[in-house]
Amino acid sequence: MKRKREEKEAAAEKKMEIVWQTPANPPEKHDYIFRDGRRHVRPYYFEFISHVKNRWAGKTIVDLFAEEFKGRPYDYYVGAVKCGRIQVDGEMVPVSYIVKSSQKISHFVHRCGLLPWLIARFTWIDCRHEPPVMAWDVPILDKEDDVVTVWKPATVPVHPCGQYRKNTVVGVLQAEHGLAPLFPVHRLDRLVSGLLILARNATRADLFRQEIEAGKVQKQYVAKVVGVFPEDEQIVDVNVNYNAREGRSTVEVGNSCDGSPIKGKTACTKFTRIGTNGIHSIVLCKPITGRTHQIRVHLQYTGHPIANDILYLSENVTNRSSEGVNADRAAHSPNNCLVPENNSSDKYEDSTEEDFDIDPMCTNCPNLVPKGYDGHEEGLWLHCVQYSGSGWVYKCPYPDWAVLT
Repeated sequence: MKRKREEKEAAAEKKMEIVWQTPANPPEKHDYIFRDGRRHVRPYYFEFISHVKNRWAGKTIVDLFAEEFKGRPYDYYVGAVKCGRIQVDGEMVPVSYIVKSSQKISHFVHRCGLLPWLIARFTWIDCRHEPPVMAWDVPILDKEDDVVTVWKPATVPVHPCGQYRKNTVVGVLQAEHGLAPLFPVHRLDRLVSGLLILARNATRADLFRQEIEAGKVQKQYVAKVVGVFPEDEQIVDVNVNYNAREGRSTVEVGNSCDGSPIKGKTACTKFTRIGTNGIHSIVLCKPITGRTHQIRVHLQYTGHPIANDILYLSENVTNRSSEGVNADRAAHSPNNCLVPENNSSDKYEDSTEEDFDIDPMCTNCPNLVPKGYDGHEEGLWLHCVQYSGSGWVYKCPYPDWAVLT
């Protein structure tokens, strides 16, 4: 039995064609695999470059990896060095090889996505298993000589970051619409949908950014929040402090009694109720500043958090029934988010199981989805509807969850 398994792995290893990817390799249509309403990316190899740190020098190549990168067992690194998946200065080395400062180390692996702090530490050439996103197109709203605006679907990041490179708005637009290069003008969180402006050259992007930095650009979002939001305009002018370790923001209000300094960055958002059905309210949000999770945490501060925002739903919110928290499950089904005609996950036929090669040393294969992905990510009820500046305005239609019944 063991011999048969080894022969099968050896055959798969021999069969597998390794295709090296660099930033110069643009995403293409055949890179995507569609299953169960999700857009997956065919696993691919990619190179990251760095060098041995001084504190690593003097260790064997196997010990270095086993001690610094404990996500894999020691035996894996022994095998990886022996078969050439771990190399030093582009050459195979024995398992007893002692690394020297500034040498370049390469690691050929399948993986679930390289975290940014790893990228800067050594050369990592790997076959990515990118997390899937919703299998929707990225509809083009306006297309001009130097600007293109799109309807960004929720769950799709704007540009390559963390575990994502091809499953991004920029990647999909390049693969399916031939649009490149593109320069995102502003941020939209991955779980947020709506208007995204992309410049088609660096000069136009700089002009947009200058306007934004000068405070000359007005932004508008719509959100579906818990409860009956006040009818009068609400202005929240409290600092926002983002905790990168926890991945969430908090508001910071000063204490005039003890004179303690206020943490975070100044932030201001204006809110206007559009409508309510007594359970939820649709709120127009106008952020004056642009802090991380600003709208989400400011809505929480008002006592009316976004109705499916698990991260910021206050503990004291009583209406967390099927209309509240459980709505998170429904927030991003095709029937619950109005998109332009013909933009449905149904337009993409499921691909077959044989659409990518299996790497016998990969800890993710034969699964297409990387380890650690729970498969239940949904979009927020937060949608960008308009950006305007000096002599220009771009809009995006409202999603259907913004129509209360």
